Amino acid sequence: QVQLVESGGGLVQAGGSLRLSCAASGRDFPYYTVGWFRQAPGKEREFVAAITWTGRSTYYADSVKGRFTISRDNTKNTVSLQMNNLKAEDTAVYSCAADAGGSGTRDQNEYDYWGQGTQVTVSS
Repeated sequence: QVQLVESGGGLVQAGGSLRLSCAASGRDFPYYTVGWFRQAPGKEREFVAAITWTGRSTYYADSVKGRFTISRDNTKNTVSLQMNNLKAEDTAVYSCAADAGGSGTRDQNEYDYWGQGTQVTVSS
């Protein structure tokens, strides 16, 4: 069993930066693919970024490529999402998720565990 807790959300002006963290419990977490997803009001949840368990492969939605960076520290059971040059359209609840099977990247249905989410609000 894995529990995920996100932190680091908040209110920031357009062009600013935030760093989200996903802290996990569970000794198998280092072997899971981890993804970040977001859901804006009135919209479906969408993929943002993912990282494989080794950290060697990362994936990004086109809308955040070049602005967001996903990373992980398996010694600390954490995955981070550095978000730079934020835009108003990045406003959403951001959730991290873990895929025990290791095959999920962009497909949220592949993920087994989810955090509660953290709110990111970007003012224009």
